Amino acid sequence: MVLLGCNLLVGLAFAFVAPFFSMFGTIEVGMSPFAFGVFMTAISLSGIAISILLAHWSDTRLSRRTVLLLGGVTGALSYVGYAFVRDVVWLTVIGCVLGGISSITFSQLFAYARDLLARSDVSPRDAPLYMNVFRLFFAVSWTAGPAVAAWVMLRYHYRGMFLVAAFCFFLFVLMLLCFVPPAQPWATVRAAAAQVPLRRVLVRADVLAYFVGFALLFAASTMGVMNLPLLVLNVLGGTGQQVGIIYSVAPAFEIPFMLYFGLLATKADQARLIRISVMLAVVYYALLAFVRAPWQIYPLQILSAAITAVVGGIAITFFQNFLPEQPGTATNLYSTAGRIGSTVGYLAFGALASAFGHRAVFLACTVLCAFALAILFAYRDRPARLWT
Repeated sequence: MVLLGCNLLVGLAFAFVAPFFSMFGTIEVGMSPFAFGVFMTAISLSGIAISILLAHWSDTRLSRRTVLLLGGVTGALSYVGYAFVRDVVWLTVIGCVLGGISSITFSQLFAYARDLLARSDVSPRDAPLYMNVFRLFFAVSWTAGPAVAAWVMLRYHYRGMFLVAAFCFFLFVLMLLCFVPPAQPWATVRAAAAQVPLRRVLVRADVLAYFVGFALLFAASTMGVMNLPLLVLNVLGGTGQQVGIIYSVAPAFEIPFMLYFGLLATKADQARLIRISVMLAVVYYALLAFVRAPWQIYPLQILSAAITAVVGGIAITFFQNFLPEQPGTATNLYSTAGRIGSTVGYLAFGALASAFGHRAVFLACTVLCAFALAILFAYRDRPARLWT
């Protein structure tokens, strides 16, 4: 229950900031779309390097509580920095150092949850359902978070929005200190980390196929998240409040979808569910490229909810099954695919939006998801455990 509360708070912090961060960078700070893409790329690369190291340490040296505390403190400090700093150089330093460290928080929460399942009497086959329920609380925070953030931003501007997000991280740290006991990594986990290093995992054809496929998916997702608010404001003539509504529709549907797909994943092939979700992503981004009014985006967010329920829920368990004895490293494998995809997405968004406009960005997202689908179909078998 404590971890569920922590997950909700981290989700709220992200939900307050993520939908409006491209607006903050381009409108408030004054970056061009390309400069903002470079800015986000630097933050993403920093997050990849730092999180790989911290994830390995969480499996071998440090307690997950320590890593989570570090991520929570730096997350709060980074948002306080964004609230008051407008110099691009200092914003980059804040994002690369503090934001890079705090990026480990999401994957460590899910690694900790998988640890708890491993120590319980829950059947490993039921893990996707429980992990999707855990992911559901992250989705709950997005149900009202963007809409409330839009109201806060309109009344208290970007400073108020970032300070509320920082306060969520502060409460997160407080909950960890009060209710989560420290626990050193298991001896079996240390042995697994020594026997199956990450570089050995990535050279397997099955792992590499899913890693690249998800990197393409996350590239499309990153481009879509940054592009959608600007499409609504600059092309469709919408308002910030409509942006908040758009980002609140999908999480409302994610809740029942996550329960349904989580239950389905205990009986059906998880890889097949992932491929179906990628098909939906192709349709979703293709339709977004041709919308003519903000209200037309509202029903399309139901598709987004179905995609997220699988790609953001079941897929975490799917990657954890690659390295079941190293949940920190395995979950970070999923997160690293996301960060690499985000890096590509940040650069591609800036270049495409500047040169071809916001509709072209969604066409590019469609192409990326189509490539991801082709890769996942090329390797259709469910991956085997790497630890023997």
